[in-house]
Amino acid sequence: MQCAPFREAASARLDGEPLGMPAADLDRHLAVCPDCAGWAQTAGQVTRRARLAPAPAVPDLTAAVLAALPQSLPGAAAAARTRLVQSALRLALLAAGVAQAGLAWPALADGSAAMSAPVHVAHETGAWNLAVAAAFVAVAVLPRLAAGALPLLGTFTVLLTVTTVRDLQAGHVHADRAVAHLLLLAGAVLVAAVAWRQRPRRRSAAVLHGERVPA
Repeated sequence: MQCAPFREAASARLDGEPLGMPAADLDRHLAVCPDCAGWAQTAGQVTRRARLAPAPAVPDLTAAVLAALPQSLPGAAAAARTRLVQSALRLALLAAGVAQAGLAWPALADGSAAMSAPVHVAHETGAWNLAVAAAFVAVAVLPRLAAGALPLLGTFTVLLTVTTVRDLQAGHVHADRAVAHLLLLAGAVLVAAVAWRQRPRRRSAAVLHGERVPA
């Protein structure tokens, strides 16, 4: 009787693999073949010692790995500066909106601060200025609205600045009234800054990652 197939089956049993024959056939052979039984016993002892052998000692590299890490992640400082600037812009824009609303409310409520203009014209001016204040506050709360608000605010600011300068030169407006428009100018500049920082950066990010961007 050839013992090789039975020894292969005994080895497969130790490794948890398919025997390649019925288990009963293997057991009957081991019961009548002292050589294979001894071989299977020795193989079992070797396998057990190999599995229970202690693992080699591994040096603790925790301190060395932590020491090799950078003190701060790349770009973390730049990201922190970006968040700080964005927060400062939003807070300044919120303050401008509240101040603009404070200037607009008297004219809207009772027509005061309207100089010689009719009361309804004062109300219209107050409503417009209050809408500008609402735009400032909205962009401060939701910066993504800056690009949409910029065309209207920018047009109004530029035209009002030009006409105010001309009216000052012609003596049609008092200096204190014209100074109040500086708040509008500051708010429009802040909205433009927020819109610029909110612009899409997909093209630059794709270039950094080596991707092709369609023209």
